[in-house]
Amino acid sequence: MSSSTTAATPMAKQQPRSGPLARTSRSTATRVLAGLLLAGALAYSTWSLEAFLPTGLSPRTTYVSELAAEDQPYGTFFRTLDLIAGLLVLAGALGALLGRTAPLGRAARRGWLPAVGWAGIALFGAATAADSRLPLSCAATADPGCLARERAGAVPWTHSAHAVSSSVAVTGALIGMVLLTFVARRHATAPRLALARTGPVLVVLELLATGWTLASVAAFDAGRGTWGLGIAQRLQLLFIAVWLVVLAWSAVSEARRE
Repeated sequence: MSSSTTAATPMAKQQPRSGPLARTSRSTATRVLAGLLLAGALAYSTWSLEAFLPTGLSPRTTYVSELAAEDQPYGTFFRTLDLIAGLLVLAGALGALLGRTAPLGRAARRGWLPAVGWAGIALFGAATAADSRLPLSCAATADPGCLARERAGAVPWTHSAHAVSSSVAVTGALIGMVLLTFVARRHATAPRLALARTGPVLVVLELLATGWTLASVAAFDAGRGTWGLGIAQRLQLLFIAVWLVVLAWSAVSEARRE
């Protein structure tokens, strides 16, 4: 009885292309992400244009949000840029969370810390965008009538909602700054990665500026003056923006190494 045997040749498994094409794709995605963060940081810093615009508000004593109040001459301008800033940062953070990029190096993608850090940045972006849609109706630190109405509860509900969204934005930024800076220090493939070197300093400065801002807000609410409220909050926003620029630059540096 003759039997025929069929020689089965195993089909070669198709390996995913992880060569130059895949690396180029990842590098391009990371650069796009970095571009979104950088553009968001610049848009977030446009409050500094108050130095060239006749806003009538003192940078020493007023909230940055009051530049975008509904009764201010450049309110629409500042609200629009806040919206753009929030959406750009949100897009960049979601790209890091959901995409196949490794903005701080492939090792920095492992574990829950990077995910929570990027989620904090996404929360910051979303809350900043929401902030722009919940404007103040007037500037309480500069207008006694507005302050009287605010303390009497005679202002729109957006005043309270704006305070909540602003607090959420800063909280998200702090979470992202602390965790992603720690990740960069721990996992950075390049010893001189910008975020690993300058991130800790910016985090400390941000915490100090936030503490000053909170103390100034408490003093103002208690009727004890502003305690340099405007300066404190502007430093707070400045350090967030500078940190985002450093994060974007670090992402580009890692993209070049891949």
